[in-house]
Amino acid sequence: MLHRMTMRVAPALTLAVTEADFRRRKRVVMVVPGLVAFALYRGLKAAAWHEDIIVLLCASGLFSSLVALAAYAYGRERPFVDVLREDGLRTQAWVALRIGFLYAVQLSLMVLALLKVAAYDYHDHPDGPAMMALVIASMSVARDAFEIGHLRLLQQQGRPLVALPDGKALWTLVAGRADLWAVRVAVTTVAVGLVYLALTVMMPAATTDLGELIVIGVLAGAACTLAFVQGLHPSLSTWDGLMRYSWRELLGFFLWPGMAFGWTYYLIADGAISFVVGVADPPVSVRLLVIAGTAGILSLYGYHLGRSRWQEETLQATIPASLLRCPFLSSILASKKA
Repeated sequence: MLHRMTMRVAPALTLAVTEADFRRRKRVVMVVPGLVAFALYRGLKAAAWHEDIIVLLCASGLFSSLVALAAYAYGRERPFVDVLREDGLRTQAWVALRIGFLYAVQLSLMVLALLKVAAYDYHDHPDGPAMMALVIASMSVARDAFEIGHLRLLQQQGRPLVALPDGKALWTLVAGRADLWAVRVAVTTVAVGLVYLALTVMMPAATTDLGELIVIGVLAGAACTLAFVQGLHPSLSTWDGLMRYSWRELLGFFLWPGMAFGWTYYLIADGAISFVVGVADPPVSVRLLVIAGTAGILSLYGYHLGRSRWQEETLQATIPASLLRCPFLSSILASKKA
């Protein structure tokens, strides 16, 4: 989900994918896979395969892989053969597997888990949840692949994009600068785990699906917000960094992406445990690991997003606009390490 967060937190990327003409094209790109996914659902239902969670997830992932490749090429405004020749097999494999298959499986599990929380369980009523899992996943994949393809096109045309949503900058941070993130993530993970453990003792409702959803939303939102401010202002203390923003600005980030993606990752894990593993009511220890792990991931992502935003703001403040339009300089900035 990091690519989705990056495209809405980095201003340069947000502006690029929210222009009026582009948004009109994106609606069409999303509708077509949604209609095909509905036809796919009808085919699975005719064979009674939609009741098998593994078949459903595989169908969602494989179909969305094709959708991702097509939408990415359409965003690049080039035929697929030309895109494959220019980007190489490795990039296409990343689009198909990461933005297509894995993302679709995650979204399908999230949809099923959310419906379970709303008392519309896939085990009891497979028809509606199966249809929504296929349609929502394929439409979301089409949207994101189309946006990423468009960003690649803009990069080739010379627009400077420091934080491309391809995961490379995060991997560079994780592999090369553990001193910046490891302690923060570890402390956040342990602290959130202890808080949740205390809540389960004081309030039994915290162990229910709805109670967990509320707890992880608040804790993950806070962890992501604090880490984002730390990454955005590396020279300031966390408190001084927070004081640079109004409570409305902090609340906005807390709600999205903090709380929203805390819920997202929790629901994905809950969906995997409930429907793939087949444990309808996991023990508190498993719930504890899911909540603490989700907060840890959001802490890492928040710090990475803050660091990417800091790099983008530093770039815009120190390099003249005339130079930013230079394709040669743009290619250097695009390969800049985190």
